[in-house]
Amino acid sequence: MARRSTQDRISAEEALELLIDGNARFLRGELHFPSMPQEVLAELAKDQRPYAMILGCSDSRVPPELIFGAGFGDLFVVRVAGNSISPEVAGSLQYAAAHLHTPLLVVLGHEGCGALKAALKTKFKGARHGSRIQILVESLLPALSAVDPHLDAEEQLAQAVEANVRWNVARILNSPEGQARLPEGAVKLVGAVYELATGRVRFLD
Repeated sequence: MARRSTQDRISAEEALELLIDGNARFLRGELHFPSMPQEVLAELAKDQRPYAMILGCSDSRVPPELIFGAGFGDLFVVRVAGNSISPEVAGSLQYAAAHLHTPLLVVLGHEGCGALKAALKTKFKGARHGSRIQILVESLLPALSAVDPHLDAEEQLAQAVEANVRWNVARILNSPEGQARLPEGAVKLVGAVYELATGRVRFLD
């Protein structure tokens, strides 16, 4: 696949297709990451034009550039445990949308998320965690309000992962920045879940 110029402008729909195609190549084992030509690095040193923002989890098993087959300068990635929104995260995403004109934002959760597992233990068993971890866990709890307490632990976690993605998508949609930019089509917003065992990214409706 020919490398895009940093000056190329693409639509959100085209950006989403690039992510879908990249994940398909990842699943087929077709990706390889050769050394970066000096002229490409020189071009990137002048400017960046990422085609997608990824709000993902810090989990070491979910590197967005690899699972989407992306190269240098393609993705603007913000990673935090539980792929949750904070003022710092929101500011980073707003920068990419407003100043880099990145057309697509993906909230990317993943199966087996440890942050959500900890949040479920707090919600249903009253578990407490280390001070900073507890702050993070408590920020995730509102997303889990509809998780069924009668499910087994594995099913609860799967439900929580998807619920958390949808919760954060809704928070972005309902934020002042989201209300200002999303309706006018400046940014497209989608949610997705990465399957650890298969490598597949499942985009949510």
